[in-house]
Amino acid sequence: MSLPIYLDYNATTPVAPEVAAAMRPWIEEQFGNPSSSHIYGQRARKAVAQAREAVAALIGAEAAEVVFTGSATEADNLALLGVARAMAPHKRHLIVSAVEHPAVMQPALHLREAGWDVTVLAVDEFGHVSLDDLRAALRPDTALVSVMHANNEVGTIQPVAGIAALARANGSLMHTDAAQSAGKVTLDVAELGADLLTLAGHKFYGPKGIGALYVRRGTAIRPILFGADQEHDLRPGTENVAQIVGAGETARLACSRLPHATRHLATLRDELHRRLAAGVPGLLLNGHPEQRLPNTLHVSFPGVSGRDLLATAHTIAASVGSACHSDADAVSGVLAAMGCDAARARGAVRLSVGFPTSLREIELAAAALIDAWRQTEK
Repeated sequence: MSLPIYLDYNATTPVAPEVAAAMRPWIEEQFGNPSSSHIYGQRARKAVAQAREAVAALIGAEAAEVVFTGSATEADNLALLGVARAMAPHKRHLIVSAVEHPAVMQPALHLREAGWDVTVLAVDEFGHVSLDDLRAALRPDTALVSVMHANNEVGTIQPVAGIAALARANGSLMHTDAAQSAGKVTLDVAELGADLLTLAGHKFYGPKGIGALYVRRGTAIRPILFGADQEHDLRPGTENVAQIVGAGETARLACSRLPHATRHLATLRDELHRRLAAGVPGLLLNGHPEQRLPNTLHVSFPGVSGRDLLATAHTIAASVGSACHSDADAVSGVLAAMGCDAARARGAVRLSVGFPTSLREIELAAAALIDAWRQTEK
């Protein structure tokens, strides 16, 4: 039995062969602790340093500004809770968007329970935050603004540079979760103006269990875990050298592929959209038509449940939303925030392509989805 066509690259990606090869010696042979002074430790420490430089190069940062974590979720928690711990008592206001990933929203709600004032910015029908709304929400006591770079469901890319400029003018810090963006579009922390930026290895052909947080030099932040002084005193614990090496190789690959990657992914995405729109009258695009990730196609099929549609199209592996809560029957919080009605939200499906996706797979996937829609339409 052949495997279904994989169109869920926003959930996770396969580990690139080059990444697996780079990691293998650090799993099978090289076992040193980077904190050890002997040759085993020196080799491990050098490997970690080289990976840190590669990740920094991907986002235009300094190597000393990259902190490795166990996941993007941990990086987001470190950004929000770490900044909160470093702030003066009179700085206890946080701003997030209504379409944030749970890795940001849940720490924000935790801070609210701890007495912080949290403002949740609304988004428009495309999932965009309004700069005017942000300007109105900023206050003298605003410590941090956290708005994701690109949405994990609909792919909408936020005006992060404008958000960061407003935050900086207000004396506030700005964090952006760029887990979905890395390797698909160019990320430059100087152009974005963010003080903190989150990455996830497994979202762009690296291993799971590794994330990174960019922390601009001089940013007020304190650790949220306690132990030894690894990762610039911000993330204690013996470094997972194999995973970190994998993250470094992933970053190097991404650097070599951009900007070709953006064009290639967009070509596949648009061909899939063209074929679906031709075969499904009333198909609706969710998210911004232009300012979105090049690999993400979030559409609503009329008259059906997206979950039923995918169950019928058994030759396709895709999802109705975020993999973090894809089994839930509730309407996506992202679509609700965008003002989608119940029928549109019910018929929503997220299709995300990747480098291994072929044009033939796009043709077969479109045909399978159209056929499934015809079978399930009521």
